This record gives sequence, C-alpha cells and structure tokens, in this order.
Amino acid sequence: MEIDQHIPNFELLNSKNKLVTSEDLIGKNTVIYFYPKDFTPGCTTEAFEFTQNYNKFIDNKIQIIGISKDNTTSHKKFCDKMKIQYELLSDVDAVVSKQFGVWGKKKFMGKEYYGILRTTFLVNKNGIIFKIFKNVKPKNHADEVLSEFIEKKSCK
Repeated sequence: MEIDQHIPNFELLNSKNKLVTSEDLIGKNTVIYFYPKDFTPGCTTEAFEFTQNYNKFIDNKIQIIGISKDNTTSHKKFCDKMKIQYELLSDVDAVVSKQFGVWGKKKFMGKEYYGILRTTFLVNKNGIIFKIFKNVKPKNHADEVLSEFIEKKSCK
C-alpha cells in the first residue's frame, strides 16, 4: 500500500467475534496499526500508549484499529488485561496483512521467518491512506500518530 491509495476491502473478526469490514471505516478518520503478537513487550507498549491516549483520539474523532495474526481469544485476553477500548482484529491467515504489504521476512536471534512488519497507516474519512509509518518503534508512537492527524487537520 502507498500514500493516496484506498485501503483494500477486508473482513476480520474483532475480540468479541464481531465482523468488522473495511466499509465500516468509511466516514471516520482511522489509525490502522499492524503489530506482531499480543502480550510481547513491544506490542504491549504500543497498545498501552494507544490506550492511554484513547480519549484524545476519540475527542479528535479518530478511531483506532489494531491488527495481528492472534486469534480472537488472545485478543480478548489482551484487551481485558490492557483495558483496550478500541478494536483489535484477528488476521489469523495474514490475508489482510499481505493486502496491506506488511507481511514479510523478519530476523530474530539469527533466524529468518515471515511475520507482520510493525506498520501504521493513517486513513482519512474516504478510506484513503495519507501517511504510513514503517518499522515503527512502539515507544511514543501513539503521540506521533495523534500529532500527525492534528497537523494534517485530517480530523476536521
């Protein structure tokens, strides 16, 4: 995916086993962040910071969507433990991750494997991507995302 492209069509289950589609995002400014795995240190930091800033996003009429390969049961536990109020979507087969171009080769402790590359997309009310953060560092990322939305005045 690239800037100025429309997000792809998708359907994924959230932590409550409710179907969420790309069409549900139209008419709303949206943060779509892809992350590797529930309960890992970086993903916990990222989720915590989005949770801490949740009301600021809501006040600016911005919804947050997190997507990983974890199943809905894992997402439910993660939401409960982290007090996450926004949607976490389950992309178990990595179909949506591949559509967004965030499924790729990773390396950890000398081993190569495929997984989700931590990436965030900022999407306007028309479903058009206006900013992409690649190789995201979780610390302070929520503040960075909120500032970008406000700076671009995309939430107006």
